[in-house]
Amino acid sequence: MTEDRQPNKITSQDRRQNLGALLQEFGQTRLALENELAKVVVGQKDAIRQIFAAIFTRGHCLLEGVPGLAKTLTVSTIAKILGVEYRRIQFTPDLTPSDITGTTVLEEDADRKRSFRFVEGPVFTNILLADEINRTPPKTQSALLQAMQEREVTVGNTTYRLPDPFLVVATQNPIDQEGTYPLPEAQLDRFMFNVKIDYPTLEEEEKILAATTRGDFTEPAKLLNPKILLGMQKLVSSVAVSQYVVQYATALVRATRPTDASAPEFVRDLVDWGAGPRAGQYLINGGKAFAAMDGRFSVSIEDVKAAAIPVLRKRVGANFQAQAEGMTTDKIVRKLLETVKTPTIEKYAK
Repeated sequence: MTEDRQPNKITSQDRRQNLGALLQEFGQTRLALENELAKVVVGQKDAIRQIFAAIFTRGHCLLEGVPGLAKTLTVSTIAKILGVEYRRIQFTPDLTPSDITGTTVLEEDADRKRSFRFVEGPVFTNILLADEINRTPPKTQSALLQAMQEREVTVGNTTYRLPDPFLVVATQNPIDQEGTYPLPEAQLDRFMFNVKIDYPTLEEEEKILAATTRGDFTEPAKLLNPKILLGMQKLVSSVAVSQYVVQYATALVRATRPTDASAPEFVRDLVDWGAGPRAGQYLINGGKAFAAMDGRFSVSIEDVKAAAIPVLRKRVGANFQAQAEGMTTDKIVRKLLETVKTPTIEKYAK
């Protein structure tokens, strides 16, 4: 028997078929998760899709919306459906870093021997909800920086690993600025997506009012567990990304920088600073998630475009001229999506 006919040999075509089958199952699981969430949370389909995309790529989310739009309810319900540990921290001006990370305490046993013991803070969980994160000073906000980037916490001379999976979902109210502390750019850059939670439609609001005033409540079912979620995250990371898509994501990010030669004229006029390389990583990872959620095993340009606004809206610094002209960062990014050309595939380039 020749080597090509050995029954245990797995070909690239077999791997592709196996991956395709896994991604089809992934897409069905995603639909089941969204349907279960819809029993509790009405509407917000785009925001929910973006939150799931971040979860499947180990990314952190910053949710923005006025009070009463079910931001906290959405996150807590997602945690229940995923079957992972969930904790919430209400950020206030008097919150300290140790209230988040934990602290070392001195204990005395029955023999009166004293020893130090580290008491874990609420950051030691799978999904951490940082509610109204901009209501605490920068010193306390910075307690999350190491956790979000390295997924570990250093207290004193000891570094502790956080559970896996781990991600932060933070909320903030965009209209109430009294008694708030704007997030530093370094911390904003660690959030994969900035998700806008908008008002519900007329039909959705009528459904919300009817259900909540009657006391209707459906307990969401637990569909996954941390081990399955880790497997799904690993599957998403294996989604193929062509050099063609990488070139487009790179061009899009570089076009946001007013000092770059490729920046359009309106970016040079309306933008003070643009996105860094981490934005490109998030564009591609977001594209992987959107492709996997649709059951596809390769990222398209449209997947990158779908991730562009939530990724770039906090990474493009609009100047006073942009504000005077009513050009928000969302409008600037949309204009960039219309302006930046897709790269030419070599075999067709003539």
